[in-house]
Amino acid sequence: MLIDKYGREINYLRVSVTERCNFRCLYCMPTTPFSWKPKENLLSFEELFMFLKVAIDRGIEKIRITGGEPTLREDLDKFINMISSYNSDIDLAMTTNAYFLDKLAKPLKVAGLKRLNISIDTLIEEKAKKIAQKSVLPKVLKGIKTSLDLGFEVKLNTVPIKGINDNEICDLIEYAKELGVKIRFIEYMENTQADQKIEGLKSDDILNIIKKKYEFSQPKDDKMSPARYYDLKGGHSFGIIEPHKEDFCGSCNRIRLTAEGLLVPCLYFKEALSIKEALREDNIDKAMEILDEVLRNKPEKNNWNLEDNEISARAFNETGG
Repeated sequence: MLIDKYGREINYLRVSVTERCNFRCLYCMPTTPFSWKPKENLLSFEELFMFLKVAIDRGIEKIRITGGEPTLREDLDKFINMISSYNSDIDLAMTTNAYFLDKLAKPLKVAGLKRLNISIDTLIEEKAKKIAQKSVLPKVLKGIKTSLDLGFEVKLNTVPIKGINDNEICDLIEYAKELGVKIRFIEYMENTQADQKIEGLKSDDILNIIKKKYEFSQPKDDKMSPARYYDLKGGHSFGIIEPHKEDFCGSCNRIRLTAEGLLVPCLYFKEALSIKEALREDNIDKAMEILDEVLRNKPEKNNWNLEDNEISARAFNETGG
């Protein structure tokens, strides 16, 4: 079992397999050049798997594959299969923009991937172009449909931005209802890589928009979920992820591993320790010692309360969200 110094059980590992992304979303990295780290800088799937096997043995129960955009990493299905074959009970999921899922969803499903979190911020093509800075919506919608047709469990993620997609919140709920999937609205997490002119909606803003059309109630909180879920009258539900709330970090059960081998204890802060050298020396004991140190260094909470007007310098494309 993996426990941090605040007594939180860490059983969830988010693994970024690439920092590359084919979108340039306003809230993530709109001005980052379309370049990528040399392949030799990244951990191979075999090196990543060497670490994952022992992490699973020590208590990791849930693994989410992230990026950048993870489907840009070649042979991703083979990596998924390594994990699934080692322990088929692992809750194995992936966060994606769905752009390539019309072709890749089937091999990923066959390999053992169970769930998908798909980012969709708008149902209007011109807005999608504005947010992602390229034409993406038709392929995203096709990728979502393909994934559902294949039997994936799908959740949708939306970042509401004032003056851009905030008038689509109820339309997106209706879209999710039609598909029979949950949608989660994520408060924009201020960071130095993003377009500094945009402003996100906080949870109260989102709820005030939704209550104009729907009646809803809040069920008992799931302490292991980063989202707070609300039940709509007549069925269905939606969630809100609120990193600005004081209690958001209280039950945090997550750490992150980047494609370059950095173990990241908290999404907000830049502090991280590398296991790359240990893995390339085939020294898994050393990698586990570093993991234990990262758990000791895991902070009690993030700093997205913005009381000191500070924002995170974390590059989300390297760690996933």
